[in-house]
Amino acid sequence: MKFKKFLNDLKSKPALIPVFAILFNKYVLIILVFVIWMLFLDTNSWLIHRELDGEIQELKNNKEYYIKEIIKDQKDIKVLKDSSELEKFARETYFMKRDDEEIYIIEYQDSILNFKDND
Repeated sequence: MKFKKFLNDLKSKPALIPVFAILFNKYVLIILVFVIWMLFLDTNSWLIHRELDGEIQELKNNKEYYIKEIIKDQKDIKVLKDSSELEKFARETYFMKRDDEEIYIIEYQDSILNFKDND
């Protein structure tokens, strides 16, 4: 009953009738519901597609990064096939030594972390 009264009040105001006639048209309402459903509520909605596109882009970036890392590691492997380069790598990276050697690690003052007590 209240809705019919509302429609009768709208009909008495001629300036608002074309606006509401367009908005309350059954085809416009169906199209509006369909667009809202497709953009936001469906399992293949625009929001989900946007999120998935972001994930795809992130995975492509990761793929490029890992391909570059593989190429760099392959170059390192080629270099390390030489026994002298392998020994140099082991000495510099893991501080390995021969049995008759001693290793002294010298740290410069600017490379040491200074921990200040705030007491």
